[in-house]
Amino acid sequence: MRDTERVANGILTAGTSSATAVTPDEARRTWPQWLALGVALIAVAVVAVFWDAAGARLLVGALGFFFAVRGAALVRGAGGLTPDLAGRARTLGTGAVVGGLVALAVAVASGALATGVLLVAVPVALLAAAVALLARGGAARRGGVALLVWSLLVTGLLVGSGLAQGWDRAGGVATVVTALVVAALGVPMLIGAVNLRQVAAQPVPVRPAGCAGCACGAGGCGA
Repeated sequence: MRDTERVANGILTAGTSSATAVTPDEARRTWPQWLALGVALIAVAVVAVFWDAAGARLLVGALGFFFAVRGAALVRGAGGLTPDLAGRARTLGTGAVVGGLVALAVAVASGALATGVLLVAVPVALLAAAVALLARGGAARRGGVALLVWSLLVTGLLVGSGLAQGWDRAGGVATVVTALVVAALGVPMLIGAVNLRQVAAQPVPVRPAGCAGCACGAGGCGA
């Protein structure tokens, strides 16, 4: 799991500094996890779209499980960080675990409740993500503008569907939108898995006789 945490910051483009910073040994252990997660996210999204009876419950449960696992990983990995970062990681991790467990409970409890949660959570989450991107600069800000427009369109679609065709219909629309978001999250995981696989295929450098590897992280013995 620590390997996954180490390479999770980037690795969407082979050949970038984040990709080349990962050792072949780390990549060999990590790329199957990224591949499995990406395939699982896309599979959950597809099944949820076509499973009218329990699509919302499947999405809420899957997202809850994902956040609970990632939150636990953050809390567990906080010990290797600086005190400031460790505190933030524990806070985020604990929040993710609690939210994930609540989502799992909602998914188990009732399909109508899961649909209602998606109906409220989808526009709120999209708007929050758009605001977070707008607070940054450059390409992230432009992405935030696009996401804000899409968020407003989705919110209008949900409200319009609820008023015109009933809130059950709006819940179905919210389920489809959530499935699209989940599938979109799976695509970067697949890209990362492919790039990690390329790193894993690179040969491991052979150490000279008598080398203990103590200066490799500093640029080599001659640095």
